[in-house]
Amino acid sequence: MQKVLVIAYYFPPMGLSGVQRTLKLVKYFPNFQWMPTVLTVTSTGYFAKDESLLKEIVPLGIEVVRTNSFDPNRLFRKQEVVKMPAERTRKILSRISDSIFIPDNKIGWRGPAIKKATELLRKEKFDAIFATAPPQTDFLIGKALKEKFHLPLMIDYRDSWLDYPFKFYPTPLHKYANYRLERSVLHVADAIIVTSRRTKELLLRRYKFLTYNDVQIITQGFDPEDMKVSASVKLPRIEKMRITYSGVFYEDRTPEYFLEALHLVYKNNAKLRGRIEACFIGAFREEHQKIISRLGLQNSVNVLGYIDHAECIRYLLASDVLWMMMGDDKSSPGKIFEYIGAKKKILACVPQGMMRSTIEEAGGICVEPRDVPKIAEAIVSLYDQYERRQLRGPRPEVVDKYNRITLAGEVAKTLSALID
Repeated sequence: MQKVLVIAYYFPPMGLSGVQRTLKLVKYFPNFQWMPTVLTVTSTGYFAKDESLLKEIVPLGIEVVRTNSFDPNRLFRKQEVVKMPAERTRKILSRISDSIFIPDNKIGWRGPAIKKATELLRKEKFDAIFATAPPQTDFLIGKALKEKFHLPLMIDYRDSWLDYPFKFYPTPLHKYANYRLERSVLHVADAIIVTSRRTKELLLRRYKFLTYNDVQIITQGFDPEDMKVSASVKLPRIEKMRITYSGVFYEDRTPEYFLEALHLVYKNNAKLRGRIEACFIGAFREEHQKIISRLGLQNSVNVLGYIDHAECIRYLLASDVLWMMMGDDKSSPGKIFEYIGAKKKILACVPQGMMRSTIEEAGGICVEPRDVPKIAEAIVSLYDQYERRQLRGPRPEVVDKYNRITLAGEVAKTLSALID
């Protein structure tokens, strides 16, 4: 079995969506003759913690090596779980961080990670290095190790680097510095994988030394094992149409327009009040609670907060409609592929582009993110289908495309090609 060193700042017991892709690849690499060793950070302050995720790989004997990091998260390591700040505060802190740190505020992990990885690579024989980002610091660590040990390097873009829609560049120099770093990483990488066609297009347009075949698309996905719920486990069903959202809200991702649409539904269809529940899973800010109160939706909204991933999946499976919202076409949220894996009807408030095409292929309903009347119209239409028991999820062949076991096999195949 070949060995791969996985560089991943975000890894369980941290929670939230940023850890899912890496965890599941690591979990299934051994199926394809690749044994991973994960290099990540020691316990640090973060917005969510989920010990259950780490338990998925314990029986597989996968080694997880942790090292300190000198980054802002370390200031909260004793708290472990940090309360999500108000969006205005978060945005200000994020802008300050982007102004000070290049490429990101995890750059303080670079030195300790390279030191620990050097020890590992001198002690054991590894066949390849796999670095996943964000944070882009992971790529810089991978690049340094590639140049030092001359091992094949695969880089995994979970989101764009230079074109990430929420990245702030206070001056052209900041953007140019990031551009030079990204270019240097791409020059030494032996394999480049991205989660979306849009990210591939942006890379090929900017870096003319890359060819079409240099960048491989391996999408986000869902773990079929997550969707297998024992018959003895009772799903949290209710006698209403439940519309569920899983994830956090930030930047232009907000529940405001959906909540206004639900309010409009009740205003125009009073008989529907009490027949629909909006369920929110994940950190939920106080300012969003105030919107619920202002619109008089307290009895129609169920805010669960952060729950472990297994419980989250049970709620997805016990829902009738799964909702998502995004204002850009440059991101590839992992949640949408878990929605597809749950085989539920999807309501998506998204602009034209790749994600809308993905959701429509899965039989979902798509409307513009801020079009309150159209969102309300979609909710009423979905309720009519719910009443007639005609809600339909994606076709089996669409679901199968996003199976994480298959996707891990594609990554492993590319790794094997590098050493062949």
